[in-house]
Amino acid sequence: MISDKSGETERHLSQLRLLLEELCCDLCLFDHVAEGTAPPERIVVDREVPLEETGAFADIRVTAPGQAPYFVEIKYAYTREQIRTHLRRKYGRLGPESRGASRVVVVVDADDETAEQELKPDLREQIHPSLEVQLWTEARLRALIRQRFGVEVRSISEEDLLEARVAIDRAKGFYAFGGQSPETYVNDPLRSELLFHFDFWRLRQLREAHSLAPQDILRTGAYDSVAVVLSDLCSFSGYVRDTPEQDLIRHCLTSFYSKARYEIIKKGGMLYQIIGDSVVGLFGIPDRRADSLRDALLAARGLMSVSASVSHHWQRHIDHLQPASGCRIGIALGDLQIVSYRPFSRTHIGAISDAINIAARLQKVAEPNEVVVSNTFYSQLDPVLQAPFREMEPVEAHNLGRIRAWKLPA
Repeated sequence: MISDKSGETERHLSQLRLLLEELCCDLCLFDHVAEGTAPPERIVVDREVPLEETGAFADIRVTAPGQAPYFVEIKYAYTREQIRTHLRRKYGRLGPESRGASRVVVVVDADDETAEQELKPDLREQIHPSLEVQLWTEARLRALIRQRFGVEVRSISEEDLLEARVAIDRAKGFYAFGGQSPETYVNDPLRSELLFHFDFWRLRQLREAHSLAPQDILRTGAYDSVAVVLSDLCSFSGYVRDTPEQDLIRHCLTSFYSKARYEIIKKGGMLYQIIGDSVVGLFGIPDRRADSLRDALLAARGLMSVSASVSHHWQRHIDHLQPASGCRIGIALGDLQIVSYRPFSRTHIGAISDAINIAARLQKVAEPNEVVVSNTFYSQLDPVLQAPFREMEPVEAHNLGRIRAWKLPA
């Protein structure tokens, strides 16, 4: 196990773990797809799952139809004592989120023999008896990447893992767009851009349901009844001002961007923009599905968990206590125009909509870890989803007038 790391090495390892977390999400998803247990849209892979009993966050939780959920913890290059402490705090007792789970997969940098003979028995004592412990060593992880994506990872390093991610993106592209074979498939700039804005299973749905070629998936024009989800980190300026290490700022923001994007696209939405400490997701584009509004609300809840986790991590590394943590979210529903930034371009597009301005205004009046939605969005929700909301005083939206709004308390 690696210990006594310099500050520079630790910052590099933090980024490496974040990349490993992304890859492990894809590995778990494709494992279930390969087994034929369910299509990818029915396999739920959540990141930063709050464990209410402990106040901690699970790195990854995987739930597939007909199977018990399980957790994945990225503990690569942690000391053994650090791993023990983390697992004991998170899984030493069961809470609402961990009850009924089958196992905890722990990604470590130990060799196979050390992992099985020394580390696994030690970790077994730290977690609840109902949870099995499974270790993914470096050798095991490399074998899984080779088996699922056909790429040989020589080592768990930035260079090799980025190569693996390219191979995974190629596998996603082939699943989404089809082709003669996975070996000959190539992601061109347009397909790569679409894979950034949408999840691969959503792109396949669009292709199969509407017989769309990549250039037809996100055409310029008008789209009706699009839900705009806008999330903004609380106390962002304070966190930046009170953080002397610029690398820590960049790491926390990269973590937020990566996980926020994941929450939006995995819920079937389109990641539209990342601006500073804000992310914007669009639901119901290019077509409106029956569950688009529910998915927008689910994404909002996921964004709150991600923001809370990032804020918690950031606060642990600075002296000044920030006045608020987590995020504020505004959601509005309205018609939207997609425009291209260059003539006939499909790779660089923008969106114009009053709903974006309304969502931004609603976000500003939300309290920390609160969702505020427009009346049109609220009125189209299922009554069960409406129940927790409470009507607010009308919100002044400047040139848009006064907005009737509802809030979902923290």
